[in-house]
Amino acid sequence: MERDSMEFDVVIVGAGPSGLAAAIRIRQLDPGVSVCVVEKGSEVGAHILSGAVLEPRALNELIPDWKDRGAPLNTPATKDRFLLLGPAGAIRLPTPPQMRNHGNYIISLGLLCRWLAEQAEALGAEIYPGFAAAEVLYHDDGTVKGIATGDMGLMRDGTPGPNHQPGMELHAKYTLFAEGCRGHLTKGLEQRFDLRAKGPEGGPADPQTYGIGLKELWEVRPENHRPGEILHTIGWPLDYKTYGGSFVYHLENNQVALGFVVGLDYQNPYLSPYDEMQRFKTHPAIAPTLEGGRRISYGARALNEGGYQSVPGLSFPGGCLIGCTAGFLNTPKIKGSHTAMKTGMLAAEAAVAALKSGADPAEGLPAYTQSVKDSWVWRELYTARNMRPYFHWGMWIGLLLGAIDTFLFFGHAPWTLKNRADHSALKKAKDCKPIDYPKPDGKLTFDKLSSVQLAGTFHEEEQPCHLTLKDDTVPMAVNWAEYAGPEARFCPAGVYEYVEVDGETKFQINGQNCIHCKTCDIKDPTQNINWVTPQGGEGPNYPNM
Repeated sequence: MERDSMEFDVVIVGAGPSGLAAAIRIRQLDPGVSVCVVEKGSEVGAHILSGAVLEPRALNELIPDWKDRGAPLNTPATKDRFLLLGPAGAIRLPTPPQMRNHGNYIISLGLLCRWLAEQAEALGAEIYPGFAAAEVLYHDDGTVKGIATGDMGLMRDGTPGPNHQPGMELHAKYTLFAEGCRGHLTKGLEQRFDLRAKGPEGGPADPQTYGIGLKELWEVRPENHRPGEILHTIGWPLDYKTYGGSFVYHLENNQVALGFVVGLDYQNPYLSPYDEMQRFKTHPAIAPTLEGGRRISYGARALNEGGYQSVPGLSFPGGCLIGCTAGFLNTPKIKGSHTAMKTGMLAAEAAVAALKSGADPAEGLPAYTQSVKDSWVWRELYTARNMRPYFHWGMWIGLLLGAIDTFLFFGHAPWTLKNRADHSALKKAKDCKPIDYPKPDGKLTFDKLSSVQLAGTFHEEEQPCHLTLKDDTVPMAVNWAEYAGPEARFCPAGVYEYVEVDGETKFQINGQNCIHCKTCDIKDPTQNINWVTPQGGEGPNYPNM
């Protein structure tokens, strides 16, 4: 069945902070430029998960009167604390300059994206949630032509079912990819155009490095609620070789956002980021805040940690990468929404200028790359560039070198350290010690399946599995045999299991549990798992994460 098509000046893939900022900026600059935003979530914000403390710098530039327009920034940051946790106690450390939040706001990024979508639509941008960009389209000369949304109603074997509807082709002069961290189309673009061979500075880009962020939203007792308070921790329950930490943010309405981040370059295949988070909540510095409260939401999402060294080439024939799909998160700040929005705005300005000048889309958007390098985003990432790699030597050396870099060199140390691919760090099971995690109590700590229910995730079971394997034999022959089945632990949603069937261990994928965090696509030791998009509108349904 032939697909219908629509024509636009600009198509944007992803209705997150960068994609929506780009749509708004384009329409601000030239209301005659047609803009279409496609979003795989059932609604804008359904797949958005972040801490989040927002630095409003980019928002101030994009919509200076956001307060008058009712942007959902309701909780100014009032107090910062930074703790080093041990098994039974905590030591307060000086808050690093990068983590100070005066002038910032504790927010729900999902709610902010819904508000940004309203601003974009009011300016005339078209936004289509529930439509997953499944394929990049190309002209005969190799220039990006646009995207095609995925077919609906396919059967498990990929054949059309009784309710089959073919996808739609969206053609554009320029396509901006704003897929968020580890975008599945971005992976293909990086390979096709060899974007890692030449980063923005001209030299090869390092491999991107990642963390997994797990988050719970709690409603706590009023006496335990301190609006505007921000707590970050490092240390326990992780060992000193494993990069990670936590956040506890007090929002409005007696709500507390609690999260735990584990660097995906961890070495022990027995480590479970989900169970580390559950254990973290039992610490005497954390548990009292949650006592008597109730958990109201759960989710997880991978995040970029590579920064400056790992940003790939940004422009290619017919389009560019913006926001977290390119890796603009500032790791020591633990913030990326402001940089994502700014890069979306810069791409919008470059696209509008190119359209006005009649430039050939096959030339890409080189002005966008240059504007990023000239912006405060690039200066910010440059000064932060060594912070994450310092922790390759462990927490203590990382803290020491980070302090020297910050207070002696002010981020301008005469060296730039390298990043490495996370999956290559995983050791064989025989070289590591199993970790005994306590059973959940159902009050403070919970199992994965009850958590997945809170994510509201849904996938039609009779469709092709979106968690594809390059080689079906690898899970048993390699992952189970050599690494003790790490995907059963690094997945925060119980998607992957090794089950006993008639006395034989078999590998099982529960694709309906997937919350689209992309961790499996990143951490699988042989890179055998390839995450592709399921039908549009499926996956988690986060109300306010």
